Amino acid sequence: MPIIVNLDVMLAKRKMRSKELSEIVGITEQNISLLKSGKVKGVRFDTLERICEALGCQPGDILEYQPEA
Repeated sequence: MPIIVNLDVMLAKRKMRSKELSEIVGITEQNISLLKSGKVKGVRFDTLERICEALGCQPGDILEYQPEA
């Protein structure tokens, strides 16, 4: 898939655990894990907004487009 999720990178930069982020954002830790692994088909804008707010980042810091070769 050409969309890369860099949520694990942002969590490491902010020294935050998935559990802490899930509590702040209001979604399960399992859903955070699925998002980190890129195994989701989509993410709601309100969820993305809460993630960005919690991590103090922009959506482009979490999502990256890399065209397939």
